Amino acid sequence: MCLSWHRQKGMLSRVQVHIFKCTQRKHRRTVFALPASRFSAAHKFEKPNDKRALDLMDECAKCVMQEFSEIKLAFGESDEYSFVLHKDTQLYGRRASKLVSTIASCFTGNYVRHWSTFLPVQPLLYTPVFDGRAVCYPTLDILRDYLSWRQADTHINNQYNTCYWCLVNSGKTPSEAQQVLKGTDTAFKNELLYSQFGINYAHLPEQFRKVGNSLLSVYL
Repeated sequence: MCLSWHRQKGMLSRVQVHIFKCTQRKHRRTVFALPASRFSAAHKFEKPNDKRALDLMDECAKCVMQEFSEIKLAFGESDEYSFVLHKDTQLYGRRASKLVSTIASCFTGNYVRHWSTFLPVQPLLYTPVFDGRAVCYPTLDILRDYLSWRQADTHINNQYNTCYWCLVNSGKTPSEAQQVLKGTDTAFKNELLYSQFGINYAHLPEQFRKVGNSLLSVYL
């Protein structure tokens, strides 16, 4: 099972829970989502990446994994987290509603609890809220493909966002920045960052750039 978290339009994020196949059963994934743009704007998150917020999210994921030992892997990308449960898990009788509600509650509670540790100067202005869903995957290969896609998506989204915010911060309007980047490939974006802003994309922190954040339980 896999759980994913991200920030969207005013709420914080989404959490996904993915369940491995258990004999004849399908994999199940649960997703929790919060609108994030309003939340990130209200709390003055840095663009395109705020390391404080990302580190807070990582800490919440660690706490979730400590609370639910059957979670074997967690992968974070930007404002999203995915948690993978053991294929034979019988946690809460494999009931999707129970898994979603308890894991989302655990993640949210830890987000509030650890906020002041990672953002000590910025007060938490209102209560973060997470929703979610559960999705079943039929095979481990399909789950692996999903996680591989999420990792590739980390690079695609971050490279675009890095270019976009560099252009906006240099004086272009959001629509002008979008037009500059429309239909461009990786090479163009790398050249734009280096030639116009002196940024070598390959030297950005891996947490932002390409790898995302992975947590692996030692008890597999």
